[in-house]
Amino acid sequence: MQQHKIISILLGILAVAGVIYLGVLSRNAMKTYDYIGISAEQRHSITITGEGKVVGVPDIAKIQLGYNIEKKTVAEAQKDNTDKMNALIDKLKKDFKIDAKDIQTTNYNIYPQYDWSNNRQTLRGYQVSQNVSIKVREIDKVSSILDSAGQLDLNQVGSLAFEIDNPENLKQQARELAIKAAKEKAEALAKIAGVKLGKIISFSESINEPSSIYRDYGMGAEKAMSSVAVPAPQVEAGSTEIIINAIVEYEIL
Repeated sequence: MQQHKIISILLGILAVAGVIYLGVLSRNAMKTYDYIGISAEQRHSITITGEGKVVGVPDIAKIQLGYNIEKKTVAEAQKDNTDKMNALIDKLKKDFKIDAKDIQTTNYNIYPQYDWSNNRQTLRGYQVSQNVSIKVREIDKVSSILDSAGQLDLNQVGSLAFEIDNPENLKQQARELAIKAAKEKAEALAKIAGVKLGKIISFSESINEPSSIYRDYGMGAEKAMSSVAVPAPQVEAGSTEIIINAIVEYEIL
């Protein structure tokens, strides 16, 4: 009888211990959930921003060239348009050594054109328009290409943009400058506050992407069709800025 009582007491103790153990496990699990991605221990930190700026010179140009014509029939309009645009593409490839991969047709449309008279709609003809986008990798050729567009009587010339073809190296330089600036500011502030900086806890950045520099050389049909010789336009690529703002959080020791 005494033995059974002892066994019952031991079982009761084990049951209580089991409940306590499960409770501890549950609490630890909840703490782990609460602190996903950060330490459960409270950290003291300082957050600093730094700016890195790099100036780059555009190394490519993008130009939109095209032709818009209206004729009595679709066939006539297509032939006229095709002759002009094929002549343009042939000249770009042969005279300016523009690779085929850098010439892209961006638009080809056929629209009926109507006249209105006495509340009646009369078919006047058909308009065919075609545009191509050209990437020019030798910027010194841009002026000559624009001049050739006029010589070919193209009447859709515009959206000249200067860009940096591969800005990643410049972005990395700007990023390094931004982090350096943030670190210098953090060290100066820590010195004033009488604390020491620890490791970087977090980092984020915002990038001011290099914006394209646009020039518009659109011309009216009457000017494009003129046989009067005009000087080639002088174009300048200028420069563009890449700016990265870094937000760095340091642990305070």
